[in-house]
Amino acid sequence: MKIHIGCCGWAAGRKKYFQTFSTVELQSTFYKLPKPEMAEKLANEAPKDFIFCLKAWQAITHPITSPTWKRSGISPEELKKKEYGFLRPTKDNFEAWKLTMEICERLSARICVIQTPPSFGFSEENMKNMKRFFGKAERGKILLAWEPRGTWSDHPDKIREMCTDLDLIHVVDPLRMKSLHFGSKKVAYFRLHGFGKPSIYNYKYSDEELRRILEEIKKTNAKEVFCMFNNVYMFEDAKRLKEMVDKK
Repeated sequence: MKIHIGCCGWAAGRKKYFQTFSTVELQSTFYKLPKPEMAEKLANEAPKDFIFCLKAWQAITHPITSPTWKRSGISPEELKKKEYGFLRPTKDNFEAWKLTMEICERLSARICVIQTPPSFGFSEENMKNMKRFFGKAERGKILLAWEPRGTWSDHPDKIREMCTDLDLIHVVDPLRMKSLHFGSKKVAYFRLHGFGKPSIYNYKYSDEELRRILEEIKKTNAKEVFCMFNNVYMFEDAKRLKEMVDKK
């Protein structure tokens, strides 16, 4: 089993990050895609075996009413003309997917994470749209990982059905839920958000919690496991977990 540990975002200067970890999940791509040449430049900066993962552009998953669009750099007037979001098989969504895949290719990215909003909960209509969208969306060699939110957690059988039918990796926080599908390549993908209140991100993992995460990694029996921290102390926590793995 190969275990890849990193952060959701750089969490440090890139030079220091590259020296510490062998993978990253780019977060900025969710809000606004970089120019292809900038993505290629970033790929050239990285060590030879460094693994890029990235979060899919919000245009594919989030409707134009989502507050996340405020960070997109696109004017409200322009957005009004677009049929974005909810994985609907619209012309605009397919164009957004094509742009996202171009960035994946320039980065030689391994995994593209599709995070759907809570408003995209379980429904027969959403299942139908997902199947129509991913049935036509070109993915090349990129592995697709889906992090469902909202009412999907009440329907694990439907999550498993969608992931199996569409060859999606089920993304979870392993301390909250078990992954229901690792995709055809047997890859697990964990995103760790913390447990703090009022913000889950303002959290530092204890050694005991890190040991529990390591146990959950072992239980997967996957060929590869990606473990990405997404909390305020993600650099330190990821480094501590990596040291535990290296000792094992």
